[in-house]
Amino acid sequence: MQWYIDVLKKYAVFSGRARRKEYWMYFLFNCIALVVMIIIGAVAHTMIPYFIYVIAIILPTLGVTVRRLHDTGKSGWMVLLGLIPLVGGIIMLVFACTEGERSQNAYGPDPKAADGLPYMAQPQH
Repeated sequence: MQWYIDVLKKYAVFSGRARRKEYWMYFLFNCIALVVMIIIGAVAHTMIPYFIYVIAIILPTLGVTVRRLHDTGKSGWMVLLGLIPLVGGIIMLVFACTEGERSQNAYGPDPKAADGLPYMAQPQH
């Protein structure tokens, strides 16, 4: 749940990087919330809660997707590939599943590295 809340706190942040775990945990909790909104709408015989939720999460979803692309070293503008019917969704799925760069790139430091240290240079406890 913390991953979902962290993405919402960065409501319209398109800079930086988002690791796979952040992206997919947000995706999971977002799907759960969408199902809950559909159930609430079905019980209330209206889909208004669902549509309000969808509109509210457009920017956070776009932001975490752009940051996920940044983690793989790609421009945030690559998110527009998702608009291509059928093929675009597959391309975006591949990008979202690809491991991020293990070092600092043009979009910031590696979000997995502890205290900004590279993987191999992390202190042993």
